[in-house]
Amino acid sequence: MVEKTKVETLHVDLGDRSYPICIGAGNLSQFDLESYINGDKALIVTNELIVPLYLETIKARVKNKSIDIMILPDGEQFKNLEYLNLIFNKLLEENHDRKTTLIALGGGVIGDMTGFAASCYQRGVPFIQIPTTLLAQVDSSVGGKTGVNHLLGKNMLGSFHQPAAVLIDVDVLGTLSDRQFSSGMAEIIKYGLIADVDFFDWIESNRTRLLERDKSTLITAIERSCATKSKIVSADETEMGIRGILNLGHTFGHAIETFQNYRGYLHGEAISAGMLMAMSVSLKEGYLAKGNIDRVENLLAFFDLSTKPPKEMMPSDFKKLMWRDKKVQNGRLRLVLLERLGKALIDDKFSQLSLDSTLENACKP
Repeated sequence: MVEKTKVETLHVDLGDRSYPICIGAGNLSQFDLESYINGDKALIVTNELIVPLYLETIKARVKNKSIDIMILPDGEQFKNLEYLNLIFNKLLEENHDRKTTLIALGGGVIGDMTGFAASCYQRGVPFIQIPTTLLAQVDSSVGGKTGVNHLLGKNMLGSFHQPAAVLIDVDVLGTLSDRQFSSGMAEIIKYGLIADVDFFDWIESNRTRLLERDKSTLITAIERSCATKSKIVSADETEMGIRGILNLGHTFGHAIETFQNYRGYLHGEAISAGMLMAMSVSLKEGYLAKGNIDRVENLLAFFDLSTKPPKEMMPSDFKKLMWRDKKVQNGRLRLVLLERLGKALIDDKFSQLSLDSTLENACKP
């Protein structure tokens, strides 16, 4: 008999679209998936790397339902309309109706694509998030942002569609590569920077235990990250205001990912470099002290995260791609800056000289 482990449960408060985030160890073999499936059928969407690791465990949790499987290739370069259409094809070929439920079993790419498919299929069906990467557990699985990339811009096609539940099992992180694990740490560090300086201090103090993937330490880091995001999403579901601070470093980072056709830096690596660029603009605008940037850079470097953009990327490349970003409004580029560690702001009145100087310095050989 498998002993049940303690599960931390958070709630994203969105009225009739509210849902639980369950965080623990061993959840994959204990979670009551069937209680979140309305009808008799479900489609599990996963990728080729996840299939031998966790697919049978999830299938065993929904043995009283009719289950179909959609297996996609692994990688950000496959997060596009062509592969999204394969999900729709499977749903239609297997005669899934409006009572079906989609189950996203994988990292952020699988979660984003499955959520987008669920938001569109027959004008909207439920879906469940089971994130298998640290980055997806603390970021993309929570908040209802779904979508796919376009060659000209990241996440330019998408919708807001909240999941029915999010299941987070830290045990799955044992199969992550060091690089994928560090990519997730970039988003965890981001939460401390934008809204909780005490959490940032805690990450610094517990960096070695986090790097060693200590389960109790990871559960605390994931719970605090998800709690911060849940609070922000509950206040601003469709990013009309405060939710924008979750994009610290993302305008720069998405430019990097698009420039590399989603085949170079991992998302967290691009965001790591982007956060330091945003902090550079913050410094030039008179907000941060240089010592703050050094402190953050040291923490990112400890987790072997990128602190510079790709060497082949020029300031002109950033400007071209940043002006296609979703955060451009009324012809003005908006950046998330840091007023201080633990407090972010959204600024569209920053000096162009501050941005130009940041880009020039970041792109130096």
